[in-house]
Amino acid sequence: MKEDEHKKRRTKITWAKSARHIGHAILLFLSFILGRFFAFPSCSSSDSINNQLTTLQNQVDQFGQFTTQCSDPVPPELVRQTILDRVFQSTSPYDNFPSEYIGDLLSPSRVRGWGSQAAVFEHLITRVKPKTIIEIGTFLGASAIHMLNLTRKLGLETQIICVDDFRGWPGFRDRFKEISMVNGDVLLLQQFMQNVVTAGGSGSILPVPFSSGAVLDNLCKWGVFGDLIEVDAGHDFNSAWLDINRAFRILRPGGILFGHDYYSAVDNRGVRRAVNLFAQFHGLKVIADGEHWVMLSQ
Repeated sequence: MKEDEHKKRRTKITWAKSARHIGHAILLFLSFILGRFFAFPSCSSSDSINNQLTTLQNQVDQFGQFTTQCSDPVPPELVRQTILDRVFQSTSPYDNFPSEYIGDLLSPSRVRGWGSQAAVFEHLITRVKPKTIIEIGTFLGASAIHMLNLTRKLGLETQIICVDDFRGWPGFRDRFKEISMVNGDVLLLQQFMQNVVTAGGSGSILPVPFSSGAVLDNLCKWGVFGDLIEVDAGHDFNSAWLDINRAFRILRPGGILFGHDYYSAVDNRGVRRAVNLFAQFHGLKVIADGEHWVMLSQ
C-alpha cells in the first residue's frame, strides 16, 4: 500500500513538473510569434531580440489584466450625476468652494499646461461634437478649459470629466512655486477648481481626483463612457499603455481616442510605442496632429 501511494505521489509530481514546463514552452513560443508579428519598426540596432521579446511579453501580460466588466452606458445627461453620486456622495465638490482656510492661498486663475491650445482640440470637437469628454491627466485644467470654450462656441452641452490624482510629481514645485502646500499637501486640485470657477465652468468640468487606473476601471463599472477621450497622464511606456487600454474600453462607438506627447525626448520608447503597438493589436490607424496622436478606424 505504501509503495502504491509513493508511486501515485511521484506520478502527480512528475505530471505537475511536465505541465509547468509545457506551459513555459507555450508562453515562450507565443512570445516569439507575437514578437515576429508585431516587430517594432524603429527599434534601435542595439536592441537585442531577447529584449524585444521580453518587452512584448510584458505588454501582452498587461493587456490581459483588465478583468473589470463594463456596465451598459448611462445616457450622457446622467454622466455628471452618476459621478457625483459615486464619488462625492451626491454633492458637488464646488459647493462652498473655496473653503475659508485655503481661499487666500489660491490665485484667481493660474492656468498652465503643455499643448493645451493645440489645433487638434478644435479639429476633434468639431468632428465628434461630444456630449462627454474624458481627460486623463489634467494638471491645472488648461486643456479642459480650452475644450469647454470650444464646445460653447459650437453650442454643445458637454460634460468634461477630468481624471487626475492632482499630486503632481516629486519636485514639480521647483517649477510651479506658485502652487501652495499645506502640511505636505499641494493645493493642485484646489487651484484647478479655482481656475474652472473663474472660467465659469463648474457646471461642465468635473474633477475625479484619483489615479487613472482606479478611475477608469470604475467608470467602466458605472457605465460612464466618453465620446472623446484624451490620454495625457504618465508619459512612460507602461503608464501610457495601461491608460490607453483602459480608456479604449469606455470609448463610445464612433468616439475618438487621442493624446499628447507622440513626439518627445524618449522618441519611440514611451507614448509613441504604446500608441503604435495598441493600434497594431486592434487594427486601428494612428495619425499625428502636431504633437498629438489621434487613433482612428482603418
